[in-house]
Amino acid sequence: MYRIIFGADTKAGKAFDVVVMVAILLSLPLIFVESLPDLSPTIKEALTILEYILTAFFTLEYIARVYCSPVKRRYIFSFFGIIDFLATFPPYVFFFIPAARYLILFRTFRLTRVFRVFKLFSFINEGYLLMESLRKSLKKILVYFIFVLILVTCLGTLMYIIEQGQPGTNFTDVGTSIYWAIVTMTTVGYGDITPVTFMGRLLAAFIMLLGYTIIAVPTGIVSATFIDETQKRVRKGRCPRCEAKVGKGDHYCANCGEKL
Repeated sequence: MYRIIFGADTKAGKAFDVVVMVAILLSLPLIFVESLPDLSPTIKEALTILEYILTAFFTLEYIARVYCSPVKRRYIFSFFGIIDFLATFPPYVFFFIPAARYLILFRTFRLTRVFRVFKLFSFINEGYLLMESLRKSLKKILVYFIFVLILVTCLGTLMYIIEQGQPGTNFTDVGTSIYWAIVTMTTVGYGDITPVTFMGRLLAAFIMLLGYTIIAVPTGIVSATFIDETQKRVRKGRCPRCEAKVGKGDHYCANCGEKL
């Protein structure tokens, strides 16, 4: 039972995973269709019955996964264990919190098992490499986030000082001004709040240009870490894509063709 549910190295295990993925792909469109306002009662009732059937299937599957896990606690609190729980039990919460049923869209995370089913291990290794790069960049990104948070707070407050009391201004409080600074610096620019004074527009132009200069910093941090992790694997004699062994003078991986 464990090999069928958690493994994909047997025909039964692969078939089980394919059935689960088909059920996921079938259940996801139901949420989009059910949210349509002008849906006929007959179709809505049919979709509800189908959702109950799929919910029963996913419930039995989750119980079976917990039952046959060697270390049940490890599975329950693992990433996929939490995703499986969030994808299974929202319909039961629907009776108390109607909007909670849309949490079943977490089932899309479960489609990542397609890499295991169809032996796409090179994609899995690249995903692990990206996740490791993000994990090692987290502290730098956190420092950058705190810096940007302080910056938009100061600039938003400065804009409030400049614009407060002016006729027709939308900068009525510090919170609204900080919100405007965040929208402007991230280059989103809703346009719902605009300065009316010359100094306010000058500061707004400065913030816009400043946003362009710092918006790419997190991407650069992650990219540098990603390149470093890739080179580290090459130095260890492993292909960064498929983890196959490579020779010291090799320029390409003999297994997957990745450039080293």
